[in-house]
Amino acid sequence: MDRFFLGTDMMEELSYREALDWLYAAQMFGMKLGLAGISRLLTELGVDRPKSRVIHVAGTNGKGSVCAFAESVARTAGYSTGLFTSPHLVRFNERIRVNGADISDEDVARLIVRVRRHIQGWDTPPTFFELTLAVAMLYFAERQPDLIILETGMGGRLDATNALQKDAAVITPIGMDHTQYLGATLYEIAREKAAIIAWHRPALTAPQQPEAMRAIHEAAMACDTDCQVVSEPCELPLGLTGTHQKLNAALALAALRAAIPHYLCSDAQLAEGLAATRWPGRFEEVLPGVILDGAHNPPAMHTLVNTWRATHGDTRAHCVFAGAADKDLTEVLHILSPIVESWTLPPVQSPRIMPQEQLARLVREVSVAPVNQSATLAEALVLPQRPLLICGSFFLIGETLALIQDSSDFRVTQQ
Repeated sequence: MDRFFLGTDMMEELSYREALDWLYAAQMFGMKLGLAGISRLLTELGVDRPKSRVIHVAGTNGKGSVCAFAESVARTAGYSTGLFTSPHLVRFNERIRVNGADISDEDVARLIVRVRRHIQGWDTPPTFFELTLAVAMLYFAERQPDLIILETGMGGRLDATNALQKDAAVITPIGMDHTQYLGATLYEIAREKAAIIAWHRPALTAPQQPEAMRAIHEAAMACDTDCQVVSEPCELPLGLTGTHQKLNAALALAALRAAIPHYLCSDAQLAEGLAATRWPGRFEEVLPGVILDGAHNPPAMHTLVNTWRATHGDTRAHCVFAGAADKDLTEVLHILSPIVESWTLPPVQSPRIMPQEQLARLVREVSVAPVNQSATLAEALVLPQRPLLICGSFFLIGETLALIQDSSDFRVTQQ
């Protein structure tokens, strides 16, 4: 705790980099499940009851896409918007947006300093995610958007975002993930995520497996509300690729209608907002023939493979892959391997990533395609083969995007 507060002057100002360094130091306290700390922090800062309408989104896969569709359509229809998501891919500022624009470096530093001063003397410091949410809510309180869209971090019931009041709760498809925290069965995981449903507030869900749907309907009944199942896909042109995005878009549109009284959006605005939606790292073609996708669990990898086949037919990918050691990578690789022509395993700067040698052994257990280990990520990307699929971890996706953005002369070698 002393390291976290070391050198803190009540009147001290910090640069953007210094403020982020302090914020990231909170990660040494790990993850803390529970709402007591974040409820205290938001209440004392006066941002626990937003004046904006709030859409709260939980689930296993598709949360970010649903948030992106809802934000884009609402903004195109003339509503001002605030968006809180995680993780970021390249810069921390991506997590907090107003009207489609990332929070500025200056506002990040200023608001982190404000939160830092506020928690002086706390016996139990807030976590990184709690502090980030507090910064977001302070920023939204200053900007007063018509609509705030909140993406949960991991679960639902004990996720920091659940300390806030909401006007509509949205549940995206639920699968087996984070079992060490959320439960060993699909029902238990769904029960945790469905706990974002609020008393007498609208709830909406994507179609779910029977055990997940049972948990969701039980949560809705306990809150004396109904849960609308959104099963008809949106057939308008979308800015995100994949058949699964049609249902994500439909869920987002239903959430807007549920959360905003007298919601108004013309057909032209709707079409424009859907087509303009962007969400990095979700089957994103960043360069010709180069696809990025953050699929990192079995349900997401099934979706990626289906989308690949829908867009590339029988053509197999030259795959650059990295994955977190705490994920079920054997199952993920088994699902991915039928569409892979060759594998390249690069190093990624995260302690959570499985070491290359260990990952290579897993890959060889499920695939007969050749496996290469690159010395650097840049080396992995300079491949003559096409098409190139980069997937498996958002850490990998983020480093790839940063490499492309930071090197103006960088180009993935064309075939």
